[in-house]
Formats: sequence, C-alpha cells, structure tokens
Amino acid sequence: MNETNNYGDKKLLEYNSERSQLALPEYGRNIQQMVNHCLTIEDREERTRCAYSIVQVMGNIVPQLREEEDSKHILWDHLAIMSDFKLDIDFPYEIINQEKLKIKPETIPYNEENTRYRHYGKIMVDMIKQACTYDEGEERDELIMLIANHMKKVLLSISKDGVDDARVFNDLREISEGKIDIDPEKWHLHEFKEAPAPAPAKKSKKKK
Repeated sequence: MNETNNYGDKKLLEYNSERSQLALPEYGRNIQQMVNHCLTIEDREERTRCAYSIVQVMGNIVPQLREEEDSKHILWDHLAIMSDFKLDIDFPYEIINQEKLKIKPETIPYNEENTRYRHYGKIMVDMIKQACTYDEGEERDELIMLIANHMKKVLLSISKDGVDDARVFNDLREISEGKIDIDPEKWHLHEFKEAPAPAPAKKSKKKK
C-alpha cells in the first residue's frame, strides 16, 4: 500500500502479514535482510567477511546459545538456513544437511512435575536447588530468605486474597524435596503492601 506524504514523496506501508516469512524469526527481520544483502556480494572474500560479521551479531541477539556446547556451529547452521543454503563461502563447520530439516523431530515428553510451581519461574526453582547445596549457616539462611521473600511477592502478584508464610515454606519444602524445611513459627517473611493507586489528575479550570 503506497501513500504520499506532505512532501510529495511516496512511502511504503508494509504490514507484517504482507512480508515474506522469516526462516528463523528469533533473529528478526533486520538480520534476515543482512543475510539477503550478503548473498548479493560478488567478491567471495568480502562475502565471507560479511558472513562472519553477521554470525557475530546473531550471537549477541540470541545470547542463550552461548550455553550450548557447539554454539558457534549452531550459529553457522542458522546462517545457512536463513540463506536458503545459497550462501557460497567456506564455512568453518560442516553445515547441517538441508534434507535433515524436513525430518520431523521426535516428540519431547512434557515434564509435568513442576507445572504446579511454574509461576515461580525456572530461575527461581534453579536457585532453590542451588541453595540446597550450601552448608548450614548464615550464608545459606540469607539466600533462603531472599528466595522465600521473592516467592511470596510472586504469589501476591497472582493472589488478591493474601499469602501466608506457611504456604511459601511448604512450596520451598516440596520444590527442594525436603532439603529446605522451615518452621513458620521461627522464620517470618517480609510483609508486602500493595502500592496505592495513583490519584486521578485534577482537571484544570478553564479561564472565562
């Protein structure tokens, strides 16, 4: 859909529904455009340098890939996929076979064990497991209290009826498989108060 602005120039209004489908949407359309540009570079050495630069940017956009053992290999595979395997360079790794992309992956069984506590988030569950590895002492107690207070805050954000400490301690006990067992009579969590709603802005009186 073309429109003309105040200066008589044409501008293109392009809607997502009208754009070509991205091979790997997690990298965004800008990266795809960079890959498309790389394909147009005639000089092989320059094209290769461009490809290396793109892979470096891709790694910054999806930093979680760094946790993978073969993260760099994965990035180059993704670059090949986004170029529709048309990028003619010397890849530093053996690129994934295009035919393998058509094979339907095996179904991963859904882990229902922690669905009851999914509102806490995976990071919080991992922190609880980490706290279990600490030796008994002040440092462990401080970490557990930080975790428990955050758990209470999360529960309060989804429950308008209030949350008692015993519920938080019970969840801690179950998630830690009994390794963190807190007596609610001895430990007390922070009392969070709901922030008051902002007062409506006063309308200014119009001068007559």
